[in-house]
Amino acid sequence: MTTAPADSAGTLTPEYGDKVIAVETAGSEPIPDAERHGSPRQLLWTWASPNIEFATVYIGVIPVLFFGLSFWQATAAIVLGTALGAVTQGVLSLDGPRFGVPQMVVGRLSFGHRGNILPSAANGLVAGVGWFAVNSVSAAFALNTLTGLRPLPSLLLVVVAEILIGFIGHNFVHTFEKYAFPALAVIFLLAGLSTFDHADLGGGGAGGGIGGFLLAFSAAWGYAAGWNPYAADYSRYLPRTADRFRTVLHPAVGLFVSVSLVAVVGAASATIAAPPDATPTAAFTGHLPGWLGDLVLIAIILGAVSANALNVYSGAISLTALGLDLPSWLSRGVLVVVSGAAGTAAAWASLSDAGAAYEAFLLVIAYWVAPWLGVVLTERWLRGRTVSDQELSARLSDRSFTNRPGIAALLAGVAVSVPLFSNQEKYVGYVPAHWPSFGDITPPVGFVVAAGVYAALRGRARATVSP
Repeated sequence: MTTAPADSAGTLTPEYGDKVIAVETAGSEPIPDAERHGSPRQLLWTWASPNIEFATVYIGVIPVLFFGLSFWQATAAIVLGTALGAVTQGVLSLDGPRFGVPQMVVGRLSFGHRGNILPSAANGLVAGVGWFAVNSVSAAFALNTLTGLRPLPSLLLVVVAEILIGFIGHNFVHTFEKYAFPALAVIFLLAGLSTFDHADLGGGGAGGGIGGFLLAFSAAWGYAAGWNPYAADYSRYLPRTADRFRTVLHPAVGLFVSVSLVAVVGAASATIAAPPDATPTAAFTGHLPGWLGDLVLIAIILGAVSANALNVYSGAISLTALGLDLPSWLSRGVLVVVSGAAGTAAAWASLSDAGAAYEAFLLVIAYWVAPWLGVVLTERWLRGRTVSDQELSARLSDRSFTNRPGIAALLAGVAVSVPLFSNQEKYVGYVPAHWPSFGDITPPVGFVVAAGVYAALRGRARATVSP
């Protein structure tokens, strides 16, 4: 039996432990050893279920319909981009049992306490508002197609479920993903088999070239790596003794297999003709038998809820990781509701043009995640085993700890890559404007620039502790 932790007044607070139907009270502070529980295996379905959904399907649809790639070209870009994002997901998951804090708190080692405010705020916005809106829209369209209920009330029904799961917290999120996984896997497997039976795998676009391939790669990598800033959020309750290899393996496999397979099904579906006025979800299910089409619509709703439970939870956790002196009433649970409300508003605004909004959003994610990841991974490599976990943990809670090279490198990666290489509908950078065949190489350029700048600056000036 473990002892319940004491609150600031010295009285005992209810023990959270492995309770499922209990509202989590922890925010961004370290999880005590007495509260640690679970095994790395749970990370398999926690990272598989959220990606067996329609947003992942569209990762495959976009390269064929918008980037001009054939099915096989799109498949190659999807597999390569997803694999890279999945590997880093596994590596970053090690931070959970090691430090017991969310991923964006671990970021203080790379950016310092104050410098980490910028990436934490960015992740809170992207996760709790951007991704929440994207997935809620797909679920709303599915519910609309399934029942005939108008899109707005469909949207409101979906977001209530998503916010509720995120509000209850960590253990309930893991449990929901566990039981959603088999239903989602079976339904999408059946849909995939039917889709390949109707698809023209020799069809699709034929003029995408290297530019289209790089765009598809960036979209797939941005989607998979977009989960990286959440990695430790769902492993931080694991015991410190959790097996390191399995802690890397399970999230990486869950993420890679689910994203790559579902996205490839999406690429195949894009080779099947659909009515010009069909909604994205209706276009995907139009060729399926009626009973299977209805099951897929249910799975799209369930998958979106699975994804947004993580998005709204991690969005709120990222806001608590800002390190600001927030009012006591502004707890993690309240921030979940606030983030969900903002995401609902964004979803409502994008109901009329969901496809174009999603394409742009996917690329924008990679624009900030790539430089962030470049700094974080370089810091891990340079630090190696030269600093003890005790000292690193002390830095995480030390408000005076600074690491100016980190934030400088992050900004340099964004400043160099986005103006020169981004390839959006409303803005085309210098390189794609003059050499369209390059497509969009913003993410790899941002990663390399940020990593190189950080390595150079950190070599000159070690992170310092302000007086």
